Amino acid sequence: MNGSRVRIFNGNLIMPNRIIRNGTVVINDGVIEYAGEGNIEVNDVIEIDARGNYVAPGFIDIHVHGGAGHDFMDGTEDAFLKIAKLHAKYGTTSMLPTTLSASKEELLQTLSAYEKSIKSNVDGAQFLGLHLEGPYFAMAQRGAQDPRYIRDPNPEEYKEIISRSPFIKRWSAAPELKGAIEFGKYMKSHGVLPAVAHTDAIYEDVVVAFENGYTLATHLYSAMSGVTRRNAYRYAGVIEAAFIIDEMDVEIIADGVHLPPPLLKLVYKIKGAERTALITDAMRAAGMPPGESVLGSLHNGLKVIVEDGVAKLPDRTSFAGSVATADRLVRTITSMADIPLTDAVRMMTSTPARILGVNETKGSLAAGKDADIVIFDPDIRIETTIIKGSVVYSRDSVGVVS
Repeated sequence: MNGSRVRIFNGNLIMPNRIIRNGTVVINDGVIEYAGEGNIEVNDVIEIDARGNYVAPGFIDIHVHGGAGHDFMDGTEDAFLKIAKLHAKYGTTSMLPTTLSASKEELLQTLSAYEKSIKSNVDGAQFLGLHLEGPYFAMAQRGAQDPRYIRDPNPEEYKEIISRSPFIKRWSAAPELKGAIEFGKYMKSHGVLPAVAHTDAIYEDVVVAFENGYTLATHLYSAMSGVTRRNAYRYAGVIEAAFIIDEMDVEIIADGVHLPPPLLKLVYKIKGAERTALITDAMRAAGMPPGESVLGSLHNGLKVIVEDGVAKLPDRTSFAGSVATADRLVRTITSMADIPLTDAVRMMTSTPARILGVNETKGSLAAGKDADIVIFDPDIRIETTIIKGSVVYSRDSVGVVS
């Protein structure tokens, strides 16, 4: 369908602040030409009947580790492609492949695999760059991150890694560590978004970090400090700082397990859809049956157990990553937290697009933007996924008319 004109009709278009009933989307050469009201007639097009379902911008996942039995830390082109294809099936049209704490050599191998996979990724979610999650974390807040690789920021190391790849777009770290503020400044100066993660920082640390580029809180509530007590005094933590600093963005794993409904509601009430991004944080077991799995690379990753819709450490003392897909996030946050569908979709599309700085081309149904579109039913079950005007997934072919 690349290079063709496409008309999607008979759909309920999810716009940033409203739903257009029985709207039409016209795609020309992979770009949205029209999205709005009415049954617009266009000649010589491929037609897709949305059959009264919802038509939304493609989902953008800015924190994802794997799926379909693969992890980006496997460091192979095949793993990247299989993960991208799996998540496209569930509505993700763009993603930020994410690493785990590892040796410098493993990180460089992952960078190499990313570069090899870009051109061959034609039927999966697009890659928007890389997110390095670690290894500069607080040991006490490592969660399922491998303690063998947790360390303080090393300028020689991170400068070399940045110099080796232009595709790193985000790097999560604990801002209270020695050298972390300098690290944040360096990231910001090189166009990389530093994010607060796996941290024991207090409010005062986060304020300084925010002023030096750390404008995003990685998986809010997970692996970060809340209110703590030192001797007789209480200190606000990262969670409170993210709420107090109005301009700080947050991302949440809205799978209904990592955060229960009251916390989903609280984040939405304080930060709103415009400052909250939904993420899967999915590991290799996403799209796979429950049972044993591995977090990180196959040859030296951590064994985990997938049960109750989440990955856990074998002793069940901690979650070890999500197995969610993007459709589940939208379904969960609307059904469990009573959040309007338009806002839920916004948190999965335009907000992450803005955070990554790609909102000029992605994140909403608007003329001139990439034709990344997902069609789903009232239960948020994906019917069709379109990436740059090409159908990469269709639950069936009933709605497509040549």
